[in-house]
Amino acid sequence: MTPRLVVVLGYSDSGRGELHPECAARLERAAEVTTADDVVVLSGWARVPHTYSEAELMRAAWRGAAHEVVVDPDARTTVENMANALNDVLRVGAKEVVVVTSSWHAPRAKSALRWLLRHTGIRVRSVSPPGGSRRAAARELVLWPLLPFQLWAAGRKSWRP
Repeated sequence: MTPRLVVVLGYSDSGRGELHPECAARLERAAEVTTADDVVVLSGWARVPHTYSEAELMRAAWRGAAHEVVVDPDARTTVENMANALNDVLRVGAKEVVVVTSSWHAPRAKSALRWLLRHTGIRVRSVSPPGGSRRAAARELVLWPLLPFQLWAAGRKSWRP
């Protein structure tokens, strides 16, 4: 069976050294949907130097099933999360990628990954924990115009289909 890749996007703890409640909810939702055949990518950086990254904090808290868990502590943006996951998509031969993030963030995250995976036939979908933040949703509106520039930059320095 070809494994799915499940990419769990971090959410900043602002350097407090603990999972932000939004990030914890994403991680819990990911644990609900993964199987023992899936490869899970936990992605997110450390905003404050010399502290644990979002990805490392999620790894310490991970309680779900998975064939493999990959920690990506370097991604600073949504597009970097997706671009860094491309090597794992190819390495495991995934035919589907499930992005686990908040409902207000899912459309932009899926759009980024679909663009990076264009022409591959790999299916992209998302799942989200319940709830949402109006403030975060409003912030997303401001970030959408940056997406083409971030994708252009990611395409220049990373994998191409």
